[in-house]
Amino acid sequence: MSMQQETSHMTAAPQTNGHQIFPEIDMSAGDSSSIVRATVVQASTVFYDTPATLDKAERLLSEAAENGSQLVVFPEAFIGGYPRGSTFELAIGSRTAKGRDDFRKYHASAIDVPGPEVERLALMAKKYKVYLVMGVIEREGYTLYCTVLFFDSQGLFLGKHRKLMPTALERCIWGFGDGSTIPVFDTPIGKIGAAICWENRMPSLRTAMYAKGIEIYCAPTADSRETWLASMTHIALEGGCFVLSANQFCRRKDYPSPPEYMFSGSEESLTPDSVVCAGGSSIISPLGIVLAGPNYRGEALITADLDLGDIARAKFDFDVVGHYSRPEVFSLNIREHPRKAVSFKTSKVMEDESV
Repeated sequence: MSMQQETSHMTAAPQTNGHQIFPEIDMSAGDSSSIVRATVVQASTVFYDTPATLDKAERLLSEAAENGSQLVVFPEAFIGGYPRGSTFELAIGSRTAKGRDDFRKYHASAIDVPGPEVERLALMAKKYKVYLVMGVIEREGYTLYCTVLFFDSQGLFLGKHRKLMPTALERCIWGFGDGSTIPVFDTPIGKIGAAICWENRMPSLRTAMYAKGIEIYCAPTADSRETWLASMTHIALEGGCFVLSANQFCRRKDYPSPPEYMFSGSEESLTPDSVVCAGGSSIISPLGIVLAGPNYRGEALITADLDLGDIARAKFDFDVVGHYSRPEVFSLNIREHPRKAVSFKTSKVMEDESV
């Protein structure tokens, strides 16, 4: 499968060695002009078919790597699917047999973390020598989470971020993340983290990520409205970081046909080729320059070369957790420990505590 390629070269491309597939990057200390080639994937899930979605992810990852990308970001819920338009037949005080079965099928499409799908994603990252940021639906028992997984270019699973605050009806099908999964990973290509969809509007979450030194801010989303670009541009300027926003591009035919899957309130007006999510994926620099996108035309690989020196150039004016922070006026406390419903203590620990 050949995807539409949209590449921006806002800076000189890094020199390449004739014997290497990927551009060389010198990330030595003090080098403020390193270039990282990054790609955001704009493509649809194969809904209710996680193995086929993983196959599609590998094809897309291969194509991005062939284009020299060192970091590839996939959309929100790419593995497991974003249940756009579905209500799961929910109403206050009422559920239906079909709605319960819709959840059963959706739960079956989710993945365990760790689990075999995570292992396969790690192997993909290693095979194509890319840093991989992947949106998934995570299954823990019978609760689902909207999650982002991080892998390095050697195939190491770095960790995850669970969406802190699902929006609207999402709250009925997804659990809530906690402060233990708001990581920023210090990698040879920069400090990488992620916030998902509308939690990007949460100032406290953004501030926590800025305080961890985020440089490449990934924003997998399901919001394809034109107003989304304004939010992404603001975050790039506010945080003095690169923002990589990846969304799915979906047509009605990318979801199961009715009556198996219904778009509530609009099903009768849709044809198989009707666009139900228009994408709008983009890459934005710390100076607020749109390097690539937004793309509303179809499935695409959207690529830009990130000049990491732009981070210092932007923060010369405004460092949100540095010289612009006013800590004598404002403070923020982050609770990073996991919030568990049930905790177990061994008898030995209890005996030690009683001494």
